[in-house]
Amino acid sequence: MAYWILRSEPDVYGWDDLVRDGSTEWNGVRNYTARNFLKDMVPGDQAIFYHSNIQKAAVGIMEITRAWQPDGDDGKWASVEVKALRPLAKPVPLPEIKAEPRLKDLEMVRQSRLSVTPVRPEEWAVLLEMSGTAPDR
Repeated sequence: MAYWILRSEPDVYGWDDLVRDGSTEWNGVRNYTARNFLKDMVPGDQAIFYHSNIQKAAVGIMEITRAWQPDGDDGKWASVEVKALRPLAKPVPLPEIKAEPRLKDLEMVRQSRLSVTPVRPEEWAVLLEMSGTAPDR
């Protein structure tokens, strides 16, 4: 299983929207690097839902439920389907993420403009620890 961070502006589509809908198509990504990360996802991977711009915090855990498919008429972009699994016990704000030495190499911090980034297993464990969320068994 691989881990990811998927970012969205909460006033456009936030965690509460995903919980209400149950699942959604994660589309509209228009950056080649982020698109390639979407293409690397497989069903069963997990992702942290991160609220960008307004709250700037990790807020929930999602599961990738369908591998990528073309997004848009030209076929050069990609989307995946995700479903809500559970909220984090408490949000993890960006300043706390940046201040945590164990997350100094987190791709989201290193490439702050990307809306889709991978997370190493050890970083995933740190993010869950910071949120007070127990890992899956």
